[in-house]
Parts: sequence; structure tokens; C-alpha cells
Amino acid sequence: MTFDLTPEQDQLRDAVRALGRRYGHSYFVEKARAGEHTTELWAEAGRLGYLGVNIPTEYGGGGGGITELAIVCEELAATGCPLLLLVVSPAIAATVLSRHGTEEQRKRHLPGLADGSQKIVFAITEPEAGSNFHRLGTVARRDGDGWLLNGRKCYISGVDEAGHVLVVARTEDSSTGKLKPALFLVPTDAAGLTRSKLDMEIVSPENQFLLYLDDVRVPADALLGESLDAGLPALFAGLNPERITVAAMGAGTGRYAIERASEYTATRKVWGGRSIGSHQGVSHPLAHAAVQVELARLMIQKAATLYDAGRDLEAGVSGNMAKYAAGEAAALAVDTAVQVLGGAGMTTEYGVATLLGAVRAGRIAPVSREMILNFVAQHVLGQQKSY
Repeated sequence: MTFDLTPEQDQLRDAVRALGRRYGHSYFVEKARAGEHTTELWAEAGRLGYLGVNIPTEYGGGGGGITELAIVCEELAATGCPLLLLVVSPAIAATVLSRHGTEEQRKRHLPGLADGSQKIVFAITEPEAGSNFHRLGTVARRDGDGWLLNGRKCYISGVDEAGHVLVVARTEDSSTGKLKPALFLVPTDAAGLTRSKLDMEIVSPENQFLLYLDDVRVPADALLGESLDAGLPALFAGLNPERITVAAMGAGTGRYAIERASEYTATRKVWGGRSIGSHQGVSHPLAHAAVQVELARLMIQKAATLYDAGRDLEAGVSGNMAKYAAGEAAALAVDTAVQVLGGAGMTTEYGVATLLGAVRAGRIAPVSREMILNFVAQHVLGQQKSY
């Protein structure tokens, strides 16, 4: 057992950290407040190969795994630039395409995902069903040589930045008459696909949308994979990378908040010429938050290692635990940083309160802490399913 990164992974971490620091949290906030996107950072990360670290080399990627992509997510977040679309496009879409797409689909989309010139977002959540794919109302029906899609999706990230959206729908199995999940690569400018922006109380350059699919016609090759049988495994293929990279982003955000607060409390002097960080009432909460973030990082490393080793079932348990731990740790770290900075913690200048909405959302999405506890109770503790 080793906790050391490889020399290549160490170099990746240092390089991504250097890139993030050149942009920083002020850039992130300015883009968000102006209603703009982090286009320059994304393009440079793509040009340097960081967006495609988990994509096979034959499609222009780095040939690494989710371990490497988690490093990218964490280090950018640790510099105050938590990019949600890293989770959506390279982690979910690229993994699903790499594992279950046709060769033509891989050749068409993966190189662009690797260099950042293309983004594919993911649409599963629905107003009525949430993330319960057993209750999805979006349905795909055969229409000649193609498919017709109808339904609604909500909380879909980055649709305004993407060329395609990977839509999870249900199709009728001709042999059984039952509905089964399938994934479709739908152009974001397809006729019948409309969107409505959701106003969120989160400072983020990435937007959330409601999607409406009204007789959206796509060709046969929009179906992901060689057949409808690819739908369910393709759907689950994206879940572990999603959990792991979301957790990495949370851990990086927690590190950023603790670093900002520690710099402030080590130099801020109010009573008797001593720094406020010398008082245990200030330093102990920060130390506690730092412990929680580091514990989350260990579980992220375990989950990513298991996933990259092809141990999907174990990675599912560890990935869910990592997401839970990182969500709690990030929320604790940011809240603690705000508290120890006092009034300064609520200012934009000090750059921590701007993350309160994002870390609170991290305890809800992409899977809530309660659903993770249900998962652990059932699959680890052997308890009867509660829902």
C-alpha cells in the first residue's frame, strides 16, 4: 500500500496548481458576476492536455484515469476555480463514450473533449423523478430510421456552453414491451429542444437549465452504443467518475478556504499583539476542518484507485463515501473560514463567502447525503432498503 503519487501525477498536480493560480478566485468570481464563462481557463487547460487526462491516447487524450482527472479537479478548486463542467464533460460524458460509445462516436467526440474544443453535458434529472431513472418520464420512440424524444429535464449544467447533451431517456423493449434506459447524443441546437435558465443562489460561471424536448428528432446513430443493451451499463459507467470528481472538487474547495483563513488568522492581531490564530477558539475549528478535508482526500484517492483498477462495485461504495465526506468537509471548511475571518469573511475581497452556495449545493448534488447514507446502510451494513 502506498499513498505516494507517481512522478507524473506529482508533475500534473504542480502544473495544474500553477495554471489555476494564474487565474485565481477573483477571475472566477468576476466571470460569474458578469454572466460569463471561464472560457480562457478552459481553453488553456485543454491546450495543455489537462481536460483529457482520462481519455485514451488514440483519441487525443493522456491515457490516464479518473485518478488523474480528480487531481485536475482538486487542484483547480484549491486555487479558487472549481469548474463544474470538468465533472460533466470529461468525467461523465468522456467516460461513457470511451466505455460504451461506438467507434464512430468515439472518433467524432473524444478528441474535442480532450482538447477542450467540445463540451458534452449530461441530462438525467427530471422535475418529478429527480435522479430515479426508474421513474423517468423522458421517452424515446422509434421514428423511421431515427428517434423522437419527448420529456423534461432540470438542473442541467452548462447547456449554453455545449454542442451536445447526453440525454437519458426510456425506450420500449420490443421483446418485452417494457421501458428500458437509453442514452442519446442530442445537439443543443436540435429542433424541438428548448431551454430555460434557472436562477440559482450560487456564485458560479456555469449555469443551470430546464430542458424541454418536444418531438426532438435525432438520427439512429445518436443512440449511444451499438444497441439498446448499452443503455444501462453506459448510465452506470458515468456515476462513479461523477462522484469521485465532485468529491475532488469539494476537497480542493475546502483546501482553498482553509488556506485563505489560515493566512489571515496567522497575521491578524487584535489583542495583546498576538495573532488571532494563536487562540484555540480560532485555530481548533480550522484544524478540525483541515482534518476532515484530509480524510475526504484519502477516500477520494481510494475510490479513484479502485475505479481505475476496474473494481467498479468497490469503487461505487468508496465513491459514494468520498462524495459524502468531501461534501461535508467542504461545507465545514468554508463556513469555518468565514467565521474565523469575522466580518472580512463576508466580503468579496477575501474570497470565501463567495463559495458558500456552491459547497452547500455539494451536500445535495449530484446525489444527496441522505441517499448516500441509504446506500451505505443497505450495501455496507446489510440493512433493508428504506425507500
